[in-house]
Amino acid sequence: MSGRLRILAAVGLVALIGVGAWLWTTRGQESTDDAQVDAHVTPVAARVGGTVAKVAVTDNQIVEAGALLLEIDPRDYATALAHAQAELADVQAAASAASADVPITAASTSSDVATAQGGVAQAEAMVTEAEQAVEVAKARVSTAQARQREQEANAVKAARDVERLRSLLEKDEISQQQYDAAVAATQATQAAVESAASQVVEAQAGIRGADSRLAQARAGSERAAAELRRAQTAPEQVTATRARASSALAKVARAEAVVKQAALNLEYARIVAPIKGIVSRRAVEPGQVIQPGQPLMTIIPLETVWITANFKETQLAHMRAGQPVTIAVDAYGGREFTGRVDSIAAATGARFSLLPPDNASGNFVKVVQRVPVKIVIDDAQDPNRLLRPGMSVTPTVYTR
Repeated sequence: MSGRLRILAAVGLVALIGVGAWLWTTRGQESTDDAQVDAHVTPVAARVGGTVAKVAVTDNQIVEAGALLLEIDPRDYATALAHAQAELADVQAAASAASADVPITAASTSSDVATAQGGVAQAEAMVTEAEQAVEVAKARVSTAQARQREQEANAVKAARDVERLRSLLEKDEISQQQYDAAVAATQATQAAVESAASQVVEAQAGIRGADSRLAQARAGSERAAAELRRAQTAPEQVTATRARASSALAKVARAEAVVKQAALNLEYARIVAPIKGIVSRRAVEPGQVIQPGQPLMTIIPLETVWITANFKETQLAHMRAGQPVTIAVDAYGGREFTGRVDSIAAATGARFSLLPPDNASGNFVKVVQRVPVKIVIDDAQDPNRLLRPGMSVTPTVYTR
């Protein structure tokens, strides 16, 4: 019995030593098997629709950034670009003509205003001259009429003298010569009366001519004033011309935008790889008609993979960013990679689920939650790109 007790005691001691050693070696470590490899998954979609003319890649093919993935039949988009370029040339020509009209209209209207102002000044001078001529003609008429009245008075006096001298001649109180002289003077005064009357008529005709010239001058002044008013609308005409030029330039800008969009659509007919990676989930074939926004394939860059480990909330007490990690990969028989903790998620995984749990009801059962932790792999740990998104791994974080 004593021998058996000693054996049992020895076995118990060994077990106790083993448990203590295990606890000592695992002290300061947190591990979980709820972890997978993650990577960016870049979907590739069409930006324009059409018939697929060529598919240049296959599933699981490695492509470089900018490599051709597929090509859509570009003929419709090339035609649209040519049409847009023709429309642009047309509106550019119209804009050039409209812009050229602005200085021409401005110069022409300015010249018209100056000419109209000169015409108004000349017409006003002619009106003033005609008015002065009318006044002069009226003065001449007044003078001629006064002279006529004077000559008529002289003629009456001369006739009376002849009558007096005739009676004296019959009485032989004057000579025949004196009487003949009086008769001659009477005839002269009568002729002077007739001459004065003709001068009155001539002066009155001068008034009519002056009035006619005054009427013509006033009509010309009105025409010049109307022409000046028309010419003074020149700024409005220039404004209208400039507005047409601005509208033409706006049409040019719109046509340029249409050309750029058509060129982009033609460029979008060639779909290239946005990043370097491996083609996955190719869902397009030559001859297929695709629509804008339709998913075609995905590209996964294996250069930037990381580990998403869902640790229990009770394991996060001493976990910090920057702590070292060893990652055992199930697919490669537990082969280990090294890395470090990059960051800890701001919420538990349950909060990001489609239907987050609602613990406001009375039937509450406490469940230990898991928090996603991002672990990045050290450089040069995976030169052959063995890690694939979705692989199961077991990370161990050294918290001490």
